[in-house]
Amino acid sequence: MFRMWGKIMKDNRLVRDKVICIGDYSLSRTQMIFQALDDICYEFDLSKPLWLDATVRDFQLHDKTRFTQDNFIDSVDFDFLEIQIIEE
Repeated sequence: MFRMWGKIMKDNRLVRDKVICIGDYSLSRTQMIFQALDDICYEFDLSKPLWLDATVRDFQLHDKTRFTQDNFIDSVDFDFLEIQIIEE
């Protein structure tokens, strides 16, 4: 099962978190990542963040990344949204 953990942090505190599970292995890994991120954003009532070069590099290296205000078109009321793959 593919699992991605999303968490919203503000002032070094966890505000909200959610684990998304995807069991549809007909999807590619990339499709699962985008589907899980879409689901996390839906749960947190957020617009989808933009993948900037630094965000992509961090995710490729560590299977996790942080989306800050720079990644969102709308303003956000938190320091960052972090996503991390916790199981494949």
